[in-house]
This record gives sequence, C-alpha cells and structure tokens, in this order.
Amino acid sequence: MPRVHHPFALRWNDNDQYGHVNNTVYYQAMDTAVNTWMIREAGLDPAGVVRGYCVASSCEFTAPVAYPADLAVAIGVERLGTTSVTWDLPILLAGDEKPVAVGRFTHVFVDATTERPVPVPDGVRSAVEQQLLS
Repeated sequence: MPRVHHPFALRWNDNDQYGHVNNTVYYQAMDTAVNTWMIREAGLDPAGVVRGYCVASSCEFTAPVAYPADLAVAIGVERLGTTSVTWDLPILLAGDEKPVAVGRFTHVFVDATTERPVPVPDGVRSAVEQQLLS
C-alpha cells in the first residue's frame, strides 16, 4: 500500500510521568497528519461547505517512545467508501520502518450546515486514489 509520511516532532511536555510519550499525543499526531494531508494535497477547506468528522479512532501501541524522538505518521487508506475514508496510520520513529503504534481513523464527510453525510469530496477522492491507492 502506498503511503505518505508526515513528520511529527515531539515536544518536551509530550512525555508523561512514566517517562514516555502519553497516548493522547499519538492521536494528535494522526489527526494532524491526516488533516494536513487533506488540506495540502486534497484541497479540503476546513471552513468550507464539507467537513470531515472523525467518527471512530483506535490505536495499538507496540513500543514506548520518549522525547526527544521524532515521529512520522505513514498515511495510508484502509477503505475508501461513498461518504467515508478509513485511514491506516502506522506511527514510526523517523527513519525507521517498524511501527511504535498503529492507528486508525474513520472520517465521514458531512454538509457543514445540515451535518448530514455527503459523498467524499472529489478532491479528497482523487488524491486518495492517486497517492494512496495506486
């Protein structure tokens, strides 16, 4: 599966009292990576008429990480549906191929006014098909 890597630099305050990166930081990394990709590569306008709402997320942790490590989210697509995209999101130490965590997000695209599902925007669908499914 093709992937786009999005860097995510850790910060001093990302470590928790146990001396490793807190689990919530992994969700921030995944959310930032996917939304940055959709805005930059797929033309999604966060203030536009269509929004991508996260309706499900999960993360499995395989190895601890601590600041000052640099992470990368390897953006891939598990499923491209009519109104949704399920992202496959391994999180790697920068320069490594073995994930320290594996996450999934499902975005459902909705009309900004009615908040009812709408088809995946053409720009998102096209970018997914060209960059992440080919």
